[in-house]
Amino acid sequence: MKLLLTSGGIRNDSIERALVDMVGKPVAEASALCIPTAQWGHTMCGPESVRGFITGLPPWGGMTSMPWRTLGVLELAYLPSIGVERWQEWVRAADVLLVDGGDATFLAHWMRESGLLELLPELHDTVWVGVSAGSMVMTPRIGREFIAWAQAPDDTTLGLVDFAIFPHLDVFPTNTREAAQKWAATLELPAYVLDDESAISVVDGEVSVISEGEWFTLGPAS
Repeated sequence: MKLLLTSGGIRNDSIERALVDMVGKPVAEASALCIPTAQWGHTMCGPESVRGFITGLPPWGGMTSMPWRTLGVLELAYLPSIGVERWQEWVRAADVLLVDGGDATFLAHWMRESGLLELLPELHDTVWVGVSAGSMVMTPRIGREFIAWAQAPDDTTLGLVDFAIFPHLDVFPTNTREAAQKWAATLELPAYVLDDESAISVVDGEVSVISEGEWFTLGPAS
């Protein structure tokens, strides 16, 4: 699987070009599924924000309003009740998975429970496009600061990459450079701090930063 781990989505031409390069064809020729699951685990999200992500309405819009050839919705919490033989066909047919933000520990839980995590190694050409928690879920840990789901046992996530992500630099009052430094000091991991104009691509193990904004690294590898 190819990963495009964004802070705020497909926010500029550089990130969009990276997406097209990873998919290998124009957006208008690609099929996508959007996954809003992480939103249900965050206290700041709810029915209106989920609808906004799915429809592409502002201020949540962006990725789902791109001119995809086809676009569908995949809610991970429903998948265990309908059988893998049904939903795996939908996932395998998609070129791109658009995974929204919310709470990354909640998303990790449902990726395991649904069986989607087990399927990922088979999706060699599929592009995972994460936003915020949809990106952070791929890291080993997110830090206590980013847990909003009350039932989260700890801050561990999936560990499919070996670095952490601090998103939304200077977008929210709590997401400052100083806050990122304190956060990184508790993780003992290489970490990328991204504003909403920045993203990380991971293809065949090669990690690259795409940015028209501000980003920096912290931790052991910085």
